[in-house]
Amino acid sequence: MKILIVTDAWEPQVNGVVRTLKMTRRELEAAGHAVEVLSPQGFRSMPCPTYPEIHLALTTRRELERRIDAIAPDRLHIATEGPLGWGVRRIAMRRGWQFTTAYHSRFPEYVHARFRLPVSWSYALLRRFHNAAAATLAPTPAIVDDLKARGFERARLWSRGVDLAMFRADGERLPRRNGEPVFLYVGRLAVEKQVDAFLKLDLPGEKWVAGEGPERVRLEARYPGVRWFGVLDGAELARLYRSADVMVFPSVTDTFGLVMVESMACGTPVAAFPVPGPIDVVGRSGGGVLDRDLGAACMRALQLPRDAVRRHAEQFSWSAATRQFFEALRPVQAD
Repeated sequence: MKILIVTDAWEPQVNGVVRTLKMTRRELEAAGHAVEVLSPQGFRSMPCPTYPEIHLALTTRRELERRIDAIAPDRLHIATEGPLGWGVRRIAMRRGWQFTTAYHSRFPEYVHARFRLPVSWSYALLRRFHNAAAATLAPTPAIVDDLKARGFERARLWSRGVDLAMFRADGERLPRRNGEPVFLYVGRLAVEKQVDAFLKLDLPGEKWVAGEGPERVRLEARYPGVRWFGVLDGAELARLYRSADVMVFPSVTDTFGLVMVESMACGTPVAAFPVPGPIDVVGRSGGGVLDRDLGAACMRALQLPRDAVRRHAEQFSWSAATRQFFEALRPVQAD
């Protein structure tokens, strides 16, 4: 079967959306399917305002149709609501093709955090985009329920996994100050991620941060005692997780938070707020601690046994997640 995935987020970006799509493609190809990715690569593009790591494709309907026809997909998945996503959606609807979409990020809350635009306006636009799909795939049951309550008609679960061979508890660790705990943040450095909520905490030991984003210059100036690592991926990122005592996840707007599962796979517990995303990924599993007092969650997470944290992460399988993705797909031309 030939599956076309359309995404405005792709390499060289390093984020949860890109990792999810790459792992899903790997699993689908291992099952014998042909997977084509239509991304900004190969198009003229421009940096996305306030998110320059993402390049927005500049193209025409005719060019998109030419590329789609050259691929001739049996199944179509539109992963993002950017220019490529909207463009291919229009083409699919004009042709009467079925397709699925995905809800990867709480975009209305992000826009509100940055520009104070009412979330109701953004959700109205997203409902229009996603309700044309045969299914809208969301990463946790809490997010599925939230979307349904907001009028998304065909929301269904597409969970996430973790590469347990890459992210593991045994292996090399980074040097650290003797006997002092390390609290780690991994992710984009942007206002909606609430990194300040972590860095302002009065915690013992060291604070480490891995990631890039528009807030980095301000954060580095405000918190000079923090150790900054920039963007890491693969084995380097796994080594960083293993080297920390607690991975702190201060965001309240993420739909899943893949970094939480990666950290737990390395035996490092999570401290987070009790909100959608952490509620489903961590909950009361023993993989971390959720508390409205983030500092208290950090200190309690220090006490969790790392082997139990790893065991919780082992339930997140890319093969199971990809089965959910595949079962939601529909033939582009309905029988």
